[in-house]
Amino acid sequence: MNTKTKELRPFGWRDKLGYAMGDMGCGFSFQLVSTFMQLFYLQFIGISPNDYAVIILISKAFDAINDVVIGNLVDTKKIGKKSKYMPWILLGAVTLIIFNVMIFAPIKDFSYAGKYAWCLISYCLWSISYTMVNVPYGSLHSVITDKPQERTALSTFRSIGAALPAIVIMIVLPGIVYNTTTDANGVEVQTLKGETLLPVAIVMSIVALVVLWGTTKLVTERVQREETGENTTGIKSFFSAFKAFFTNRAMVGATLATVASVALFNSTMALNNMVFQYFFKDASKIGMAMIGSYAPMILVMIFVGKLTAKFGKKNLIAFSTLISSIGGLAFMLLPMSADSKGMILYIVTLMFLNTGNCIFQVTVWAIVADCIEVSYRKTGKAEEGSLYALYSFFRKLSQGVGQAVVSVGLTAIGFVEGENAVQPENFGSDVKNLYILVLVIGSFLTFASMQFIYNISKKDEEAMAVSTAEVAEISTGKGLDD
Repeated sequence: MNTKTKELRPFGWRDKLGYAMGDMGCGFSFQLVSTFMQLFYLQFIGISPNDYAVIILISKAFDAINDVVIGNLVDTKKIGKKSKYMPWILLGAVTLIIFNVMIFAPIKDFSYAGKYAWCLISYCLWSISYTMVNVPYGSLHSVITDKPQERTALSTFRSIGAALPAIVIMIVLPGIVYNTTTDANGVEVQTLKGETLLPVAIVMSIVALVVLWGTTKLVTERVQREETGENTTGIKSFFSAFKAFFTNRAMVGATLATVASVALFNSTMALNNMVFQYFFKDASKIGMAMIGSYAPMILVMIFVGKLTAKFGKKNLIAFSTLISSIGGLAFMLLPMSADSKGMILYIVTLMFLNTGNCIFQVTVWAIVADCIEVSYRKTGKAEEGSLYALYSFFRKLSQGVGQAVVSVGLTAIGFVEGENAVQPENFGSDVKNLYILVLVIGSFLTFASMQFIYNISKKDEEAMAVSTAEVAEISTGKGLDD
């Protein structure tokens, strides 16, 4: 294959730092929206859980289509002179400020129909801007380097970049956006101060713009791919990428694992907030759970390079997610009190459940880059943007599915919407069990997808380090076309 690597500055810390800053910028917007938007509209604005579920599913379907359109535009419409990706990242970052702020506008006095329309429209517009940043940023991974171990390093640093805003939002913000009050029965409860989220959104958006600009200045694009396949444009280009995606078994397996991880881990953090709000009755301790959830990721980041080199990404993820799902189910069956001892047990449970998911999250971007490499070697087409966009299509659709699962689950256990609503007597215990069960299911589905569908073995990873090798000739047993 005619993959060329430019003779430029060697891959190093600037690339790792710059790539980490990219997901940090995305994260300051995405984490705020994914963690607090649902709580904002349910608890402060007053949208019902079932109506919110419909809003999310509609907007995510729109977002998924939007991903594919923008991915195709990134591949076929070069809006800058030097880079295929950087101008799109900057354009999206500027518009992201506007719509990130729009989501958290104080529309409490609007009619119910007005609230519904505002939530739907603002989220759809935010999704367009976020996609304009995230799709070219994700595609960038495969052209920074063509070496699998360097791609694993980029994936690790991307995870670090994603973790930093998540930690800030989950540790710092609870002390700002929650208030302790007393309900009608004289019981102390935690309430969301929804009006504080607008200034928070403004600050987070400005920070996101600054760090995304840093990505465009630090990262170097080294890999040039010369297309040897049929050159297509327009709708034919889309169908070409669509075919390449679904005939790539590794990409399908990685995508299904991502759907499970994103839908049932990343998109259900609102349930964790409610566990502390209603079960432990102390939202200020949410940060402790975040530390517990991310503690495994710190260890994973330190050792993931050596572990993937020894066992391969597929084997490492499959084993760890299976152990996490079995252990998480066992923890769920243990009695857990609503005091400090119970909180410690709960955090340990999250740590155990998150270990397998953290290994997947840290390595998934390298996995996607490997899948894109497989596609290029099979088809001879440089369709990074379109392929990543299709992957993002399902990733974002799964975010909507996850939030819909949360909304439907809350309805099933009797959640009452509204700013000062009183919840059922056993609501705290029920929401805690619901959250742990969701994580167990997500971990098991990730295991099944990686074990039985994804098919890039350790041997295949090693062979892909040879840039002239044809992927179809890599395996001696069951190959990548199986």
